[in-house]
Amino acid sequence: MVACTLARLARARWLSWEARLSSLLPEARGTASADTPLSLLASHRAGLEAHVRLRDSGAPRTGWLELCANLRRADCRTSVPGEGFAPLYSDLGYILLGALLERVGGQAVEQLIQQEVARPHELELDSARGWRQRLGAQAFLARTAPTEVVAERGGLLWGVVHDDNCWDLQGEGAAGHAGLFGTAAAMGGFGCRVLDALAGRRPEWLTAEEVEPLVRPRPGGSLRMGFDGKAEQGSSAGPRFGPRAFGHLGFTGTSLWCDPDAAVVVVLLTNRVHPQRDNIRIRDIRPSVHGELFGLAAGL
Repeated sequence: MVACTLARLARARWLSWEARLSSLLPEARGTASADTPLSLLASHRAGLEAHVRLRDSGAPRTGWLELCANLRRADCRTSVPGEGFAPLYSDLGYILLGALLERVGGQAVEQLIQQEVARPHELELDSARGWRQRLGAQAFLARTAPTEVVAERGGLLWGVVHDDNCWDLQGEGAAGHAGLFGTAAAMGGFGCRVLDALAGRRPEWLTAEEVEPLVRPRPGGSLRMGFDGKAEQGSSAGPRFGPRAFGHLGFTGTSLWCDPDAAVVVVLLTNRVHPQRDNIRIRDIRPSVHGELFGLAAGL
């Protein structure tokens, strides 16, 4: 959704995919990622580390964005190649892109996603803060699954973002890499709108040419620009999704897969980190569940 929001702002000429990070995010000036194009950050090819707990890094809070921009992997400290470094999924790149969106768009990340993605398609997507304001605290909890028990955050996390960096950065708001809550219908609706745009049926939102870079295969791995593709072996999508399928997984146990050739979108929302994140049994069932849901959607 952040990638689609960036694509919408690129459409409005507020930014360019080839713009350098430091030209739009002042905190990145003078860092190792200052000259990195937004396209490489969005496709996880900027050479950044996958993750760091910002609060435990020793850097002051005011320096967290600078830290993210400087945390290049040991083998990625040369100038950035044209197609980027070997892909590695990085929360840090999307933390930077979320901050950049706020600077360029003048609003919080979740408000921009509301404006550019959710409201145009009437999708129930928002941050915890937005949901509480809309429904009230008790009604929001009634519609939300609990996640992990985290002692340092007071126990059971329920109705608040699970990701620690997002919580530390934004509280009940969203960051560029985490913080949105949505229904299965909303997630499925989002996938359908992306497929529609790719097929040229949503030019008022994004044209096929504007959405194609988000789902186009890229060298070195399955990661695309805002989405992942289907790996040749062991993909969580399961065997029924075709080679052009794209989607995304969430750490707490969520997934979205879209197949442009079959016109199928599958959503699976679970709370596999409840009560603890060491439960990884979802890896065994995701492919089969995705396959069964694909069959239902395709009438197989």
